[in-house]
Amino acid sequence: MLKRLQIRNFRGFNDLTIDQLSGINLVAGKNNSGKTSLLEALFLLAGAGNAEVALNADVMRGFESDGGQASEPFWKRLFFNLDMGQPIEIEGTHTSQGRCRLTLQIASERPSTVKAPLDPRDGISETSLFGERSLVFQYTGEASRNPIESRIRRIKPQKIEINQPATNSPFQATILLSRTRSIRDDAIRLGRLRRQKQGDLLVKALQVVEPKLQSIEDNSSSGIPLIWGDIGLSELVPLSVMGEGMTQMARLVLAIAATPNGVVLVDEVENGFHHSVLPDIWRAIDMAAEQFRTQVFATTHSLECVAAAHESLSTDRFRLHRLETDGEMSRCVTYEPDSIGAAIRHGLEVR
Repeated sequence: MLKRLQIRNFRGFNDLTIDQLSGINLVAGKNNSGKTSLLEALFLLAGAGNAEVALNADVMRGFESDGGQASEPFWKRLFFNLDMGQPIEIEGTHTSQGRCRLTLQIASERPSTVKAPLDPRDGISETSLFGERSLVFQYTGEASRNPIESRIRRIKPQKIEINQPATNSPFQATILLSRTRSIRDDAIRLGRLRRQKQGDLLVKALQVVEPKLQSIEDNSSSGIPLIWGDIGLSELVPLSVMGEGMTQMARLVLAIAATPNGVVLVDEVENGFHHSVLPDIWRAIDMAAEQFRTQVFATTHSLECVAAAHESLSTDRFRLHRLETDGEMSRCVTYEPDSIGAAIRHGLEVR
């Protein structure tokens, strides 16, 4: 489990430190305070310098095409104030992995020879070949024998080259963003959970949202893997038609079960849930996280979500972190459990 995190020169963070991480971490803050960026930084760190992680458009914003503008590196938006002159540093302290650190920096690529004649149709000129720069990932960790390095280089306006050695992540990480979801992946994860004879864990969690649910199964009869539920009708019903709360609950529990001893990162965790069930939602999340020894980081804009987590989770399992920024400097305020209750009672802003 991560106990401490420091982020420098990444996205909107000049220098951010969070010292009091726990098993369940709820991250609040105003719009553009860096909540999603925090999840992305954690995901990059867990990748142990794997450049392919950063190129996944489903989990990293800004890696879409730049419309062929070769003068504008597509990774520029990762750097604080778009300043690629300062390296990005993401450093964590992990209970089993010790200190681990990921650095992202720009390096010039100057090959000494050109092995093939240049073809103008390829969109590569001699100037661009010899002046191209790479984004270099360097990972070091106390549990790793040697540093790991990989790099990304653009060789055409619409094409990139990755130099990626074989790596083992120091700890698993799964990220669930509000803009991306896959019912197919959820069904596959359920199949794995059922093979481990632990499918009842998801049934109990889903019954928090839909008490009429009797059982679930993963089935591909429609042509793609789906989760189906029995709610007492004459036929099974796809989970996706039971409402967003059911699919969100399934996503959360299945991601936790699929990431044992790792980290699950959830953006806008309250999506799809009525405030009245949030205390039970948090209990279900905590039960799954304890069973699989999974650490959870979740963002929220909801005061009801904060209050429900405070009400439902034990003081040694839960921390609330509020990100604040003035546009140049960021800081994290971590609330002790007693102070959360006092702030809510007195109407103080903790979101």
